[in-house]
Amino acid sequence: MFDKNCKNLLVRGVNWIGDAVMTMPALRALRKELPDTKISLLVKPWVAPLFENNPFIDDILHYEDKYSSISGKFRLSSVLRTKNFCSSILFQNAFDAALIAFLSGIPQRIGYNRDLRGFLLTDSIPFNNDDRKMHHIAYYLNILRQAGINAEFSLPYIYLSLNERLRARDALKGLKRPVVGVNPGASYGSTKRWQPEKFAEVTRKIISELGGSVVIFGGQSEIEIAEEIVHESQISNVKSQILTMTGKTDLRELSALISECDTLLTNDSGPMHIGYAVRTPLVAIFGSTDPELTGPAGIGNTVIKKNTDCSPCFERTCGRNKMDCMDAITTNEVFDAIERSIPKNKAVFFDRDGTLCKDAEYLNNFDNLEIFKEVSALIHLKDKGYKLIGISNQSGIARGIVSENFTREVNRIFIEQYGFDDFYYCPHHPDEHCPCRKPEPEMLLRARAKHGIDLKQSYVIGDKEIDMLLAKSAGAKGILVLTGQGAESANADYVAKDLNEAVKWILGNP
Repeated sequence: MFDKNCKNLLVRGVNWIGDAVMTMPALRALRKELPDTKISLLVKPWVAPLFENNPFIDDILHYEDKYSSISGKFRLSSVLRTKNFCSSILFQNAFDAALIAFLSGIPQRIGYNRDLRGFLLTDSIPFNNDDRKMHHIAYYLNILRQAGINAEFSLPYIYLSLNERLRARDALKGLKRPVVGVNPGASYGSTKRWQPEKFAEVTRKIISELGGSVVIFGGQSEIEIAEEIVHESQISNVKSQILTMTGKTDLRELSALISECDTLLTNDSGPMHIGYAVRTPLVAIFGSTDPELTGPAGIGNTVIKKNTDCSPCFERTCGRNKMDCMDAITTNEVFDAIERSIPKNKAVFFDRDGTLCKDAEYLNNFDNLEIFKEVSALIHLKDKGYKLIGISNQSGIARGIVSENFTREVNRIFIEQYGFDDFYYCPHHPDEHCPCRKPEPEMLLRARAKHGIDLKQSYVIGDKEIDMLLAKSAGAKGILVLTGQGAESANADYVAKDLNEAVKWILGNP
């Protein structure tokens, strides 16, 4: 059992991008259960950028190549020993992870009993090919649960800064929308790669039939694949319709660029996991692997896989010298899935307190609920095809000031009486640093996945600067109304005295 008196914890992270993404819910669970513990993450340098800005980690330590040799492992252990960790949790399965923790003199070492390393662990978790029985997000959460740590399920989330989002948006601004990201590579092996000529045919259809653009992603080793796709696609005006970013981005830039795409077409790969961790709708092609174990998490994603007699085989190369699992996937079904996944609806998102109703600080009873009469004017937005969606921070729930049932009842009034299509709220305390608390955009991204909303055609109306930052983060336009706490904004696209004026501005700028 984990020693909860430990205030200095080392977590050994995993080495692959996709696996690293799938450990994020476990890190969030650790922080929630151990708010006063310093959590350090030891990872390879190439996955470390995924965890930058992650509020659940206090320190990122790099397992550099210079530590790969036997003598290097002793040097790394000496470095770790000086940090006086009192416990370690090993997400990485390897013998090496347990050896380093042992050599570092860490009193408690928790991990799966596999790879002949059980004798190096103080708390070994039984392993019976469990990574072939559960999704890997659950696989990492299970380590914590078996160690006595409450580990709730959550979706992986990559914390991007506003500046990172804006730089990515600027890089794509010359492309025709919809913008479809295409990731044709997979470092695991050829059995994970759909054929380049098929990616090229889908690229051609995106441009010719949807009037959109394609951004090709990948590492240095996949430049030739990207060049083949461009050549085979036979697009005459390549510069304005295909942007090749293969080998040109670091991991943070890649994540931000994927977040700005309308959808992502990808093999089962690291970028696929980045895709759902930044909440971009995606179409994922699976061949030798199993989406039940490593498939995209959350809603709004499509998996295309054929049930051939040899799949999943989990092999890097096909022993039959042909790949029935990939050959059976047609360009038409992939293109159709892309077309369905592209958000097409427009919406207006509304903060609640101070925007739709009087701000009563922590609204917790109906006596203090005063809905602005201007809410009735929102029907004009519905008439023009906009969905109406509420998005509200409700930290009073976590503080014990507001009943969650009461919050739902108030939100239901807007749905049932004023025609709102949905209402999202964040019930968490600010100290939890959840991705759904404004100005983080997850509430908008969840709404996009459920309702097919094109955020670039949408608006956010609120009375606070965080609402305007939310709009900017998601690529929507922000309207500050002067009916609540805010009187000015450096990030608003428009300032309106009330909802009536906000509605008129939207209808005048369709």
